[in-house]
Amino acid sequence: MNKGIFYGIGAYMLWGFFPIYWKLLHHVPALELLSHRIVWSYLLLVAVILATRKGADFRKLLSARIVGIYLIAALLIGGNWGTYVWGVNAGHIVETSLGYFINPLVSVLLGVVILRENLRPAQWGPILLALIGVVYLTVTFGRLPWIALTLAFTFGFYGLVKKLAPLSSLYGVALETGVLFIPALVFLSFAHVNKTGAFLRTGTGADLLMIGAGVVTTIPLVMFASAAKRIPLTIIGILQYLAPTIQFLIGVFVYREPFDQTQLIGFSMIWLALLLFWGESYLANRKPRLTLPEIGRILL
Repeated sequence: MNKGIFYGIGAYMLWGFFPIYWKLLHHVPALELLSHRIVWSYLLLVAVILATRKGADFRKLLSARIVGIYLIAALLIGGNWGTYVWGVNAGHIVETSLGYFINPLVSVLLGVVILRENLRPAQWGPILLALIGVVYLTVTFGRLPWIALTLAFTFGFYGLVKKLAPLSSLYGVALETGVLFIPALVFLSFAHVNKTGAFLRTGTGADLLMIGAGVVTTIPLVMFASAAKRIPLTIIGILQYLAPTIQFLIGVFVYREPFDQTQLIGFSMIWLALLLFWGESYLANRKPRLTLPEIGRILL
């Protein structure tokens, strides 16, 4: 198998099984979990940069403009991480998966509105169908699916900022977590002094899981970055649905979250919209004819 595909599958499968990891820490408040995720991720990334002797190169790239760009990225990804952890531990895994199903279409809309990218006429139909699906779910839920929409839009805007940002993935994530590191560390220190924090108070297993939040955050990010350099964006576009699919199945079949016929109708509209959108994209961009070597390279 192509290494890029292997890395991509690995990254999205790890993201897909995230709910199980965070459920093991359901007794820890979401803001505290978010802070642990930021602190340990930053420390791990700094260790990697120092171990690879890239610290001097990293510092040379820093400027007020770059720090400002990554401050915006940090706030967006911090909001995304916090909403996701809270949603999972509050029993809304199915709704969090909906957010990541919607996210690709949000990214497309941001590309059209902000980057002035053009959509083919046939692509507007699936976007309209997805919008109808969200409206339908809003009506049937009796409320706006704010968790799903928050995840979709924060990650969509995060992707937009990252598209315009100049640093590599390693430096970029290190700077993002670095911007949030001091506030997160202050919060954890305050919680510890006031004896409201879970760290060092709820058992060794929980402490190791909180420290491990940095590892489970950075490993899939590194794998994703490796995949993005090796395989076409169209393949990444297909692989990205592994994570919300796994999350959805975990929510329904492992944690027995409610999923009735009305929700199935709304989800089905969004799933169909995604299939139509990527199917149209594939047909529009595929080569008219593949040679035998090309076929062999795709299969391998």
